[in-house]
Amino acid sequence: MKRLATSIFASALAAACIAQEAPAAQQAPAQQAPAAQQAPAAKPAAPGAAMRPARRVRRPDMTHRMSMAASVVKPFGKLKNGETAKIYRLQGRGGLVLDVTDYGGRLVRCYAPDKFGNLADVTLGWNTPEEYEENGFSMGTLIGRYGNRIADGKFTLDGKEYQLPINEDKKTEATQRHCNLHGGPEGWDKKIWKARPLRMGPVQGLELTYVSKDGEMGFPGTVTCKVTYKVMPNNVWTIEYEATTDKPTVLNLTHHSYWNLAGESSGNVLGQELQIFADSYMKTTPGLIPTEIAPVKGTGFDFTEMRAIGAKADMMKADKSLACTDNWYDHNFVLRGENGKFKQAAAMRDPVSGRTLEIWTTEPCMQMYGAQNMTDKLPAKAAGKHLCQYAGVALETQHAPDSPNHPDFPTTVLRPGEKFKSTTQYRFGVMR
Repeated sequence: MKRLATSIFASALAAACIAQEAPAAQQAPAQQAPAAQQAPAAKPAAPGAAMRPARRVRRPDMTHRMSMAASVVKPFGKLKNGETAKIYRLQGRGGLVLDVTDYGGRLVRCYAPDKFGNLADVTLGWNTPEEYEENGFSMGTLIGRYGNRIADGKFTLDGKEYQLPINEDKKTEATQRHCNLHGGPEGWDKKIWKARPLRMGPVQGLELTYVSKDGEMGFPGTVTCKVTYKVMPNNVWTIEYEATTDKPTVLNLTHHSYWNLAGESSGNVLGQELQIFADSYMKTTPGLIPTEIAPVKGTGFDFTEMRAIGAKADMMKADKSLACTDNWYDHNFVLRGENGKFKQAAAMRDPVSGRTLEIWTTEPCMQMYGAQNMTDKLPAKAAGKHLCQYAGVALETQHAPDSPNHPDFPTTVLRPGEKFKSTTQYRFGVMR
């Protein structure tokens, strides 16, 4: 096993830079034509048969018809503290439809076309703010001020130690968790963000802003954050993050959507296929704090080739060191390529529906969480349906967990006069 200061870690993560640039248009590969512009199939093909394209998209039922001139805005409901949340519908010409709430910037619904043009909601979530407050799982939300874990809720910055609230304190025979998780018990996922619909030619967008005061959840500095969602005509959802601070602080932003390309209440994703563009991952303590970097080759973490998510289940269950994660995935992958440069992080596909998803990012890492702690007690959005264990997979582009306590990691320190920038894209398509 190699320690974090080894050459593989340095080569994978060395180009740390808090001011990341958004990707230039010419860096992205050519997109597939959207399903909405393709010819219809006579009837569904069996899994593994030749995929026939679709001519039109069957849109989800809508109380309000979408105008391409502006987003549809509706009430979403009230939080326990009495605040009112709204929900915004963003629709692309290729068929992609997003429902986003200003409560934590959550992606509530994501309708994507299959190989025949039929839409299904491919992200997990719930229908009311009350359900999000009650059920947790960071479902579909923006994460800040610091995504993932900070060990014991402590870090030192410029010689001063900061103590954050502990909101993950789970000690059993298998795990010893004691950390600040996703910014604390009142992180940015619990806030109502200021929302402004955007229209940029054929692109519909939503600008979300939040000001986190100095000392909020123990973090130093007043941070002003702007997150912009854009739905492109070619079924691409882009998230652009920007942030500034008036004092030195730490910052790690991500989005915590769960994906099930067969549909949000269709069952588990073990048969869906995933590829992660990473040759190494981070081993952890029983408290899920990184200890060392290790190659994925020969382990259950090897997603270097497209494979079923559940294909290495026996290997994962046999590894006693993974008892702290219920012998499943809750680990950080070190992505190939340079930090701050646009690169592919993951590809996912459902062989039955033919839906595909590519994730591209400027971030150096990606956390995979396999929803092993979900149960059939959790409701789905579809009436009368429930979720289940492995109901989806979260693929969170990010900086590494506990970075403030690891000087070898790409820095998450943000200082006055600097601007944090990061971009992640979700590219929806169909198998050919």
